[in-house]
Amino acid sequence: MQNRTKKLKEEAEKINQADGLIFQTEKQLKEFGDKLPADKKQPIEEALAELKKAHAERNIPAIDAGLTKLQGVVSGMYEAMQGAQNANGADPNASGNPNPESGKDSEVQDVDFEEVKDDTKK
Repeated sequence: MQNRTKKLKEEAEKINQADGLIFQTEKQLKEFGDKLPADKKQPIEEALAELKKAHAERNIPAIDAGLTKLQGVVSGMYEAMQGAQNANGADPNASGNPNPESGKDSEVQDVDFEEVKDDTKK
């Protein structure tokens, strides 16, 4: 029973990982797609379509393969964007930050909490 639970948890994590990568890739394509050369954009769109199909079917082995493939071609997209920025004389650190959450707004704050126990159930 515990192995089944572990397997279900791993499957859910893979599905969530795929969902996140699909969302992020679609967002990046919408934002930067017109700046990408066709030879970089087409493999991304193909890998994205494969991963979306595997995700919809909940096919874990295909999701694994799709994640690996899409991550590989997306890294090429970032390299192409970086190269274009450098060729245009832009500061590569000025924009295109792959982690837009890193900034002063994402500071970690300590928060106090109090655990409330429900004594009504016995």
